[in-house]
Amino acid sequence: MASIGADALAIFPSAPEHTRSNDVEYRYRQQSDFYYLTGFSEPGAVCVLQPGHPSDAFVLFVRGRDREKETWTGRRAGVEGAVTDYGATMAYPIEELDQRLPAMLAERNQLYYTMDRNESFTRRVTGWLEQAQQSRPRTGKGPTGLLDGRAVVHEMRLFKSAAELECMRRAAAISAEAHLAAMRQTQAGCWEYEIEALIEYVFRRNGAAGPAYPSIVAAGVNATVLHYTTNDRRMAADALLLIDAGAEYDFYCADVTRTFPVGARFSGRGKAIYELVLAAQLAAIDAVRPGARFDEPHQTAVRTLVEGLLELGVLQGSADEVVEKELYKPVYMHRTSHWLGMDVHDVGLYKHGDVPRTLEPGMVLTVEPGLYFAEHLDQVDPAWHGIGVRIEDDVLVTADGHEVLTAATPKQVADLEAIRAG
Repeated sequence: MASIGADALAIFPSAPEHTRSNDVEYRYRQQSDFYYLTGFSEPGAVCVLQPGHPSDAFVLFVRGRDREKETWTGRRAGVEGAVTDYGATMAYPIEELDQRLPAMLAERNQLYYTMDRNESFTRRVTGWLEQAQQSRPRTGKGPTGLLDGRAVVHEMRLFKSAAELECMRRAAAISAEAHLAAMRQTQAGCWEYEIEALIEYVFRRNGAAGPAYPSIVAAGVNATVLHYTTNDRRMAADALLLIDAGAEYDFYCADVTRTFPVGARFSGRGKAIYELVLAAQLAAIDAVRPGARFDEPHQTAVRTLVEGLLELGVLQGSADEVVEKELYKPVYMHRTSHWLGMDVHDVGLYKHGDVPRTLEPGMVLTVEPGLYFAEHLDQVDPAWHGIGVRIEDDVLVTADGHEVLTAATPKQVADLEAIRAG
């Protein structure tokens, strides 16, 4: 409220429902900013913030109680529940939004609203804004400008509270159990979708809402496709299996990737690439600390990968030249980190202007270097083709360094081989 200012009004609609096919809808998931501000998970709602209002600073417009509709789709909080259960200082039926919102807006000089989320709702907001501005010459009141509400909320979401971190630690623990189950039960001849089903069963069994994003279960050459989600390949004994899967617990995400052999042990070129990616990941995690730039873990990972690829003979030249000219990009084409929180690619600026922002306590980021040798890659010896390795952890910036939230998921070669041998 303080960041918005006492002369402004902010509007945050809930996520719309989406049709999957015909009259069947996708399982509903609330819009993250809306849930962050309200804790309200039902569709068909609007949050209005009026900082400094003597009685109605936090207003919710919600669906009313309706016995017939609740018989089909479940109990609603209703207007009364919005106040008693969710802390709204005032609540109204959603049907009264067009009647009440213009008058509320006419009393404020600034509007916060994000334009690109819901086209039909944005048209309504535009109409209310025009209506309020028309009365300004007579009243001297009404909004003179439109600001993006994300500028305030996303900076708040970037810094995790103790309660948020408790949810993220739980998501990480559930994800660790799922990855361990996959490591123990994978065997030659399994289908990728069998392991996907096992992972997501463990998520739900432990109270997670489900996967935080479509699970990637990629054996062999499929691991060279960054966002592979078909998960329909049968696994060969000599393949590596890359699993990128994280649970969502109480709206907070884990994002974990592990790569391990379908057989009992790492071997040959696959082992060499795995050990190189692991070295890069450990070095990048060590670069996470308060005061470091956001891009330092990436630069550290790139340097380690490049030096290792030169030593293996995969690349040629000097490390400085390969890094400067980005000659490594055919095999490492993505960044090492992204923010993590309520969304798997979470909100928050990565730069202030052209300068990477500084890491601060409370931020959570992934550290996920990888190497991918696709079958069509003609820049390297074909002997490397088909190998894909990524290792990813979720890392909290602390006051004196960092905490790896996903440390319970094994990644050392000896630990993985012990699990696979068992």
